[in-house]
Amino acid sequence: MRSLILFRHGKSDWDAPYASDHERPLAHRGKEAAICMGRMLSQAGQAPDLAVSSSALRARATLQLAVRAGRWHCPIRIDNALYGCSSNSIVNWIRVLDENPARLLLTGHEPTWSELAGSLIGDANLRIPTATMLRIDFGMQSWDSIDYGRGQLKWLMPPKLVCGSRDRK
Repeated sequence: MRSLILFRHGKSDWDAPYASDHERPLAHRGKEAAICMGRMLSQAGQAPDLAVSSSALRARATLQLAVRAGRWHCPIRIDNALYGCSSNSIVNWIRVLDENPARLLLTGHEPTWSELAGSLIGDANLRIPTATMLRIDFGMQSWDSIDYGRGQLKWLMPPKLVCGSRDRK
């Protein structure tokens, strides 16, 4: 069995100075939510075997804060392929992973994460708020056979449920 955990980056700071969308930082609320979600994943015994983030600053920071707070002991990678991509490109990216982790965590963006999750579990219409994590399980032994409609949504955890109401949206 393989598990894919999709982690949407935390709330970004639209008022901070940044040169491009790629360099938009996290807001304080986004940092708090990333820390809380990282701890939650460890406490639930769900820490990943490999964690990969989009190269965007807000996604990298979200993953780094979660890893530190949750004390995950897994390889961490940053990959530009997870920024500004489509659901199809993510599926193709997963299929050719060099590693074969049992639990893979990807940190990225909307609308791709909602589209990807909905397609992987069937034809679902999902909306993934900032700093939300969800896990999709696949009955396969290797990521090269991941395909649409073959996953089962096991859980979806928004930060407002895990961390309290201050981390909404």
